[in-house]
Amino acid sequence: MTRTRPAWAVFDIDGVVADVAHRVPHLSATPPDWEAFFARAAGDTPLPQGVDRVAEARRTHEVVWFTGRPERIRATTTAWLTAQGLPAGRLYMRPDDDDSPASALKAGWLRELARLRQVALVVEDDDAVVAVLRAAGWPVEQARWAASSAPLHTAQERWGRT
Repeated sequence: MTRTRPAWAVFDIDGVVADVAHRVPHLSATPPDWEAFFARAAGDTPLPQGVDRVAEARRTHEVVWFTGRPERIRATTTAWLTAQGLPAGRLYMRPDDDDSPASALKAGWLRELARLRQVALVVEDDDAVVAVLRAAGWPVEQARWAASSAPLHTAQERWGRT
Protein backbone atom coordinates (compact mmCIF):
# COMPACT_ATOMS: atom_id res chain seq x y z
CA MET A 1 0.00 0.00 0.00
CA THR A 2 1.36 3.40 -1.00
CA ARG A 3 1.11 6.11 1.60
CA THR A 4 0.21 9.59 0.41
CA ARG A 5 2.65 12.27 1.48
CA PRO A 6 1.16 15.30 3.22
CA ALA A 7 0.71 18.60 1.41
CA TRP A 8 3.24 21.38 1.98
CA ALA A 9 2.78 24.20 4.47
CA VAL A 10 5.25 26.91 3.50
CA PHE A 11 6.46 29.43 6.07
CA ASP A 12 8.58 32.54 5.75
CA ILE A 13 11.05 32.99 8.62
CA ASP A 14 11.73 36.71 9.23
CA GLY A 15 8.59 38.41 10.52
CA VAL A 16 6.69 35.10 10.77
CA VAL A 17 8.63 33.00 13.30
CA ALA A 18 11.67 35.26 13.88
CA ASP A 19 11.53 38.80 15.24
CA VAL A 20 14.15 40.78 13.33
CA ALA A 21 13.37 44.18 14.87
CA HIS A 22 16.74 44.30 16.66
CA ARG A 23 18.50 43.99 13.27
CA VAL A 24 16.48 46.51 11.25
CA PRO A 25 18.54 49.59 12.30
CA HIS A 26 21.38 48.15 10.20
CA LEU A 27 19.15 48.59 7.13
CA SER A 28 18.63 52.29 7.84
CA ALA A 29 22.34 53.04 7.54
CA THR A 30 23.63 54.60 4.33
CA PRO A 31 24.61 52.29 2.78
CA PRO A 32 22.80 49.47 4.61
CA ASP A 33 25.14 47.33 6.69
CA TRP A 34 24.22 43.90 5.34
CA GLU A 35 26.99 42.03 7.12
CA ALA A 36 25.90 43.36 10.53
CA PHE A 37 22.24 42.72 9.71
CA PHE A 38 22.81 39.05 8.92
CA ALA A 39 25.50 38.54 11.58
CA ARG A 40 22.87 39.20 14.27
CA ALA A 41 20.35 36.63 12.93
CA ALA A 42 21.28 34.11 15.63
CA GLY A 43 19.96 36.60 18.21
CA ASP A 44 16.42 36.82 16.81
CA THR A 45 13.69 36.12 19.32
CA PRO A 46 10.90 33.75 18.32
CA LEU A 47 7.46 35.14 17.51
CA PRO A 48 5.05 33.00 19.57
CA GLN A 49 2.15 33.37 17.13
CA GLY A 50 4.30 32.13 14.27
CA VAL A 51 5.79 29.26 16.27
CA ASP A 52 2.27 28.21 17.30
CA ARG A 53 1.06 28.42 13.69
CA VAL A 54 3.90 26.13 12.57
CA ALA A 55 3.02 23.63 15.32
CA GLU A 56 -0.60 23.66 14.19
CA ALA A 57 0.26 23.21 10.50
CA ARG A 58 2.74 20.46 11.28
CA ARG A 59 -0.03 18.18 12.50
CA THR A 60 -1.32 17.66 8.96
CA HIS A 61 1.30 19.12 6.60
CA GLU A 62 5.01 18.94 5.90
CA VAL A 63 6.64 22.26 6.76
CA VAL A 64 8.89 23.96 4.21
CA TRP A 65 10.77 27.20 4.85
CA PHE A 66 11.20 30.03 2.34
CA THR A 67 13.52 32.84 3.35
CA GLY A 68 15.20 35.71 1.62
CA ARG A 69 18.14 35.23 3.96
CA PRO A 70 21.31 34.52 1.99
CA GLU A 71 22.59 30.99 1.60
CA ARG A 72 25.79 31.92 3.46
CA ILE A 73 23.89 31.96 6.77
CA ARG A 74 22.25 28.54 6.30
CA ALA A 75 24.02 27.04 9.35
CA THR A 76 22.93 29.97 11.55
CA THR A 77 19.35 29.72 10.27
CA THR A 78 19.13 25.94 10.71
CA ALA A 79 20.58 26.17 14.23
CA TRP A 80 18.09 28.92 15.11
CA LEU A 81 15.11 26.87 13.86
CA THR A 82 16.29 23.82 15.81
CA ALA A 83 16.82 25.89 18.99
CA GLN A 84 13.20 27.07 18.76
CA GLY A 85 11.90 23.50 18.40
CA LEU A 86 10.96 24.14 14.78
CA PRO A 87 11.53 21.57 12.03
CA ALA A 88 14.68 22.42 10.09
CA GLY A 89 13.92 20.20 7.10
CA ARG A 90 13.45 21.63 3.62
CA LEU A 91 14.84 25.17 3.63
CA TYR A 92 14.91 27.42 0.56
CA MET A 93 17.36 30.30 0.91
CA ARG A 94 18.33 33.13 -1.43
CA PRO A 95 21.48 32.35 -3.43
CA ASP A 96 24.25 34.67 -2.25
CA ASP A 97 24.47 36.42 -5.63
CA ASP A 98 20.70 36.81 -6.17
CA ASP A 99 19.14 40.25 -5.77
CA SER A 100 15.70 39.58 -7.23
CA PRO A 101 12.62 40.80 -5.34
CA ALA A 102 11.43 38.43 -2.61
CA SER A 103 8.06 38.14 -4.36
CA ALA A 104 9.64 36.82 -7.58
CA LEU A 105 12.00 34.51 -5.73
CA LYS A 106 9.27 32.95 -3.60
CA ALA A 107 6.80 32.61 -6.49
CA GLY A 108 9.44 30.61 -8.37
CA TRP A 109 10.08 28.37 -5.40
CA LEU A 110 6.34 27.72 -5.03
CA ARG A 111 6.04 26.66 -8.67
CA GLU A 112 8.95 24.26 -8.10
CA LEU A 113 7.38 22.78 -4.95
CA ALA A 114 3.97 22.40 -6.57
CA ARG A 115 5.49 20.09 -9.19
CA LEU A 116 6.25 17.64 -6.38
CA ARG A 117 2.99 17.81 -4.46
CA GLN A 118 0.23 20.13 -3.30
CA VAL A 119 1.00 23.43 -1.58
CA ALA A 120 -1.83 23.76 0.95
CA LEU A 121 -0.71 26.87 2.82
CA VAL A 122 1.76 29.74 2.58
CA VAL A 123 2.33 31.94 5.65
CA GLU A 124 4.08 35.21 4.76
CA ASP A 125 4.29 38.66 6.36
CA ASP A 126 5.48 40.90 3.52
CA ASP A 127 2.63 42.78 1.79
CA ALA A 128 4.28 42.70 -1.65
CA VAL A 129 4.98 38.98 -1.48
CA VAL A 130 1.45 38.27 -0.25
CA ALA A 131 -0.06 40.32 -3.10
CA VAL A 132 1.97 38.55 -5.80
CA LEU A 133 1.31 35.08 -4.41
CA ARG A 134 -2.42 35.68 -3.94
CA ALA A 135 -2.70 37.09 -7.47
CA ALA A 136 -1.13 33.86 -8.73
CA GLY A 137 -3.74 31.83 -6.82
CA TRP A 138 -1.63 30.47 -3.96
CA PRO A 139 -3.34 29.82 -0.58
CA VAL A 140 -1.69 32.62 1.41
CA GLU A 141 -2.27 33.52 5.05
CA GLN A 142 -0.75 36.86 5.96
CA ALA A 143 1.17 36.99 9.22
CA ARG A 144 0.47 40.30 10.93
CA TRP A 145 1.89 39.62 14.37
CA ALA A 146 5.28 41.33 13.90
CA ALA A 147 5.73 45.08 13.57
CA SER A 148 6.06 46.12 9.94
CA SER A 149 9.20 47.91 8.86
CA ALA A 150 9.73 50.13 5.83
CA PRO A 151 13.50 49.42 5.73
CA LEU A 152 12.84 45.66 5.81
CA HIS A 153 10.25 45.94 3.02
CA THR A 154 12.72 47.91 0.90
CA ALA A 155 15.40 45.29 1.57
CA GLN A 156 13.07 42.53 0.40
CA GLU A 157 11.61 44.11 -2.69
CA ARG A 158 13.94 46.82 -3.97
CA TRP A 159 17.36 45.47 -2.97
CA GLY A 160 16.48 41.77 -3.03
CA ARG A 161 18.52 41.05 0.05
CA THR A 162 16.26 39.36 2.60
